[in-house]
Amino acid sequence: MKSPSLSGSRQLGFGFDDAVIPMPTVPPVIALRKAATPPAVPVTAKPVIDTPTEPTRTADADAMANVLDAHPDFRVLRRLVPRLAFPPATGPVATLLVLDTETTGLNAARDKVVELALLRVTVDLRTGQPVGAVLVYDGLEDPGMPMPDEIIAITGITDDMLHGQRLDEAEVQRLIDGVDLVLAHNAGFDRPFVESRLPQFAALNWACSFADIDWKQEGRGSAKLTSLAYDLGFFYDAHRAEMDCHALLAVLMAPLKTTQASGLSRLIESALTPTFRLQATNAPFDAKDLLKARGYRWDGAQKVWHTRLGDEAALVLECEWLKATVYAGRSSRVQVEELDAKTKYSARPGQVGWREL
Repeated sequence: MKSPSLSGSRQLGFGFDDAVIPMPTVPPVIALRKAATPPAVPVTAKPVIDTPTEPTRTADADAMANVLDAHPDFRVLRRLVPRLAFPPATGPVATLLVLDTETTGLNAARDKVVELALLRVTVDLRTGQPVGAVLVYDGLEDPGMPMPDEIIAITGITDDMLHGQRLDEAEVQRLIDGVDLVLAHNAGFDRPFVESRLPQFAALNWACSFADIDWKQEGRGSAKLTSLAYDLGFFYDAHRAEMDCHALLAVLMAPLKTTQASGLSRLIESALTPTFRLQATNAPFDAKDLLKARGYRWDGAQKVWHTRLGDEAALVLECEWLKATVYAGRSSRVQVEELDAKTKYSARPGQVGWREL
């Protein structure tokens, strides 16, 4: 999970919560009461929290949760229990690395990684589900600078915890050896930070669970990790790297609405297909509102509107739209950058070319 800021934050619309959601440290189950339909008077729904006397989940608590879950006026959220062992593989597999970082800020050229978590997961390519053992690494590192107060408030990572700490590079290397694909929720943030600290990550294929899955199309109201978890009926202690990794793995094990394949399968598939960054080169000034409404973003450095397309078919359709709508049918030449899984979400450019409209 990444550090927040009042503007341009990793937290603001980039896959994690905009603010910290307080979580009970003991209760394993939260029951949310649904508003009556229709309410006789305005009602503010409040969480009803089952507080057991023991910090571990009990059979009685589970039984009560099951009763509430079956009631139409309640929805139960259960605390995520990380899973480290799965049934053995029965077919071809891929080796994935689920990754998350905590940092001192948002700028990979200036800020530092203070926590790195990795889950090495083997996935059955036929079922899209984990198999065998999950290997875990979670390490802290002294950034050589004081932790900002706002980062301490969100992560709980203090200067005292980081003093003298250093990532175990040998253990990290052991986990990344032979990995087919690295997964991160907003890889565009994590990848530059990790490659700056550990350059060997630049040689790996990456996929992004935030950008490479159309969560809106999958019927989800938000792509934030905590929201995706709530949709599946669980909560967890967010804003620490290892728990964020366990939560992401659990989210990606679930079947997607459109295909019933798991999120893991979708990301493995997406890594095989290049994506494209299309620039609306020399677009007329009066087309800026059309481009913005279509989801294009302004690149202030290159002074051009640009967008990302998930595959060649989408690129062809977008070029047709540009010619008809932005360039009014005139022949034009636009820049296209092709990104494969080794360059996607990194700070390095892909293969740049031009396309005639």
